[in-house]
Amino acid sequence: MPFSPETAGRPVGILGGTFDPVHYGHLRAAVEVGESLELGEVRMLLSARPPHRPQPAASAEHRFDMLRLATGSQGFLVADDSELRRPGPSYMVDTLAGFRERLGDVPLVLVIGQDAANGLDRWHRWRRLFELAHIAVMHRPGAASDYRGELAECMRERRADGPRALHGERAGRVLPVEITQLEIASTTIRSLVAAGRSPSFLTPEPVADYIREHGLYAC
Repeated sequence: MPFSPETAGRPVGILGGTFDPVHYGHLRAAVEVGESLELGEVRMLLSARPPHRPQPAASAEHRFDMLRLATGSQGFLVADDSELRRPGPSYMVDTLAGFRERLGDVPLVLVIGQDAANGLDRWHRWRRLFELAHIAVMHRPGAASDYRGELAECMRERRADGPRALHGERAGRVLPVEITQLEIASTTIRSLVAAGRSPSFLTPEPVADYIREHGLYAC
């Protein structure tokens, strides 16, 4: 997906997920992080073939169609199919390298949750991530950091003083970001649909309509 002219020079956020299906928790988090860090846009990056978790219930093509419906025509949140178009496992380090080639020295900000950040040293070529992007760690109430060993030292040494520090360098800094806790989960939506109940008001209505029209998640 092309980058908007408004992005020029401003950091670009990358928020990945299986989005199976996308819901308001994903979307609200993306908006809050984007506004807090003054990002040019937030790329909602579909994980087509996640290497470290069970394969999603819906196909990558269906999940991307729903993601595109959820982000709509506004330019701040953008559904991104970079991993859908690349063969093989969806390793974030490879995806960020592709973004870096396209954006040059524009700052990149990888947005992840605290649980993911705690286990960042188990990601494929995790040290390389800091060469390619900053990392924004989303904090929710009750989510504590639990960095250990080399990762703990790395996160401490790279801690940024505030959002503006991410604008002056293209990569390498870490910043926690507080977001609103929305108790919505994709598993809940799939369970509701399987039980013949409506997912309305948990996910955008065009997504709920798409699920019904295509018979997704039904037993």
